[in-house]
Amino acid sequence: MSIRSNFAENDGLAIHYLDSLDMADPSLTPVLICPGLSETAEEYADLMEELLPRRCIALSFRGRGQSDTPQQGYDLEHHVSDIAAVIGEACVPLIHLFGYSRGVSYALSYASQNKQKIASILVEDYPPEHRAMTVSWQEDYINNYVIPAKRNIRPAAVRGIQNDSTQQDIFFTFEKPVLVKRGMLSDTLLTDEGIASYRNMFAAMQLREFLHSGHNIRGTEKQELYLAVQHFINNI
Repeated sequence: MSIRSNFAENDGLAIHYLDSLDMADPSLTPVLICPGLSETAEEYADLMEELLPRRCIALSFRGRGQSDTPQQGYDLEHHVSDIAAVIGEACVPLIHLFGYSRGVSYALSYASQNKQKIASILVEDYPPEHRAMTVSWQEDYINNYVIPAKRNIRPAAVRGIQNDSTQQDIFFTFEKPVLVKRGMLSDTLLTDEGIASYRNMFAAMQLREFLHSGHNIRGTEKQELYLAVQHFINNI
């Protein structure tokens, strides 16, 4: 399978993204994937294959994967600008917007500012908020997760996220379809309170719960997750 590897320029930074344009049906609205905190575009290549012939674009946010790593500029608006840069470079006027984990906050904030460009929203196991991170979090995350798990996020980006992130609730109304996915085991990050917040925001919200998963639904029920994504998008 051949997927394009491209870069979008964002205020002097190169933001990497993958694009299945060459194999896609141009009549179908593309999907844009916003990965989780330490994830890269490459980790979504299998989902991009599953979604064909629908065009799919997955980006690596600043400090991850093949994207550039600035020393500062890691708050919500900076990550949102990465999304905007990729959408502009890829020339997509309308998208289905997919976000997982912390990528949900980036995706929702972009959607709140660009409703006319969004055909639907798919959020996975994260509440509608952008979280500030503690000083103790950064070293624990680097030493006990990033390094042993060989995650492709640079320590400078982890420290930038801790230094720059501000706590923000994200609230906006949206009348188009929204799919909210959450795991039902103890390590889920999306509580009943978070679900209630989504219901207050989204009139056409659908909820899909995965009984055998916690936060990492792709790790435990990947095929069921991908089928749910396909069914949702294909029936809009």
